[in-house]
Amino acid sequence: MNKILILAFILGCFLCASCSEEKKRINESISEEGQSLEPSGESLPQVTFFQYEDSSRFPDAILELYTPLGNQIFKPGKVPFEFNVKNYTLEKGGGGEAKLFMILNGGDPIGYFAPIFQRELTVGTYRAVAYLVDEDGLALKNFGNYVDRDFMVGDSRAFPYSAEPYLALNFPRNAQILKLGDELVVDFLVLGGDMNLDRLKVKISVNEHTYEIDHMAPIRVTNLPKGDYQVKVQLLRVDNKELEGPFSTITKTVFVR
Repeated sequence: MNKILILAFILGCFLCASCSEEKKRINESISEEGQSLEPSGESLPQVTFFQYEDSSRFPDAILELYTPLGNQIFKPGKVPFEFNVKNYTLEKGGGGEAKLFMILNGGDPIGYFAPIFQRELTVGTYRAVAYLVDEDGLALKNFGNYVDRDFMVGDSRAFPYSAEPYLALNFPRNAQILKLGDELVVDFLVLGGDMNLDRLKVKISVNEHTYEIDHMAPIRVTNLPKGDYQVKVQLLRVDNKELEGPFSTITKTVFVR
């Protein structure tokens, strides 16, 4: 009898622990714009934005960029990239997912399994943003988890000097296809500034549906009906003044099928 009670107690503790680990929604906002209807005429659930409670991971992970150097000039062709990763393990390939990603000039991120690699690049000026991701593919957002660098290929000019912060967008990816009922994830980094100290906010527009956030955190969007969506992510001052940099606004196309 005592053994049964002990086992029941252990099972109860395990279930309670599992429940406590469930993520809680916070900062939820229901869009009042453009409520859709079923073919039968019934209203569909309203589009909703929300976050999960902050669960910052790997605060000690450090990503360093050795090559390129700032405004280094390369010949067109294969350009070398060399990173150093501390307090974090990259996947070795095979069945795992890449944990190191890099964005060039606001494009879609590409994942890498090793800290040293090459990219075939043509003449131009480039801004590289590299960052580590967690097991869910979300960008790590602690200081040191990401790094940026400008460089040039061929006969090109450096970006005009700007002290203004800018964006890097991890999700969504351009032309990403979501199944009906899936969450749309908007995952971004703000570089070159501090959202609190510099009085910044990020405005997310999914067609006519909008949401604002004053810190770096993944945003989830649910109840999107079937259709095509323009996801616009803007870095703004809290007074809604737009920033002048070339990467302060990023737009991606997403399809719900």
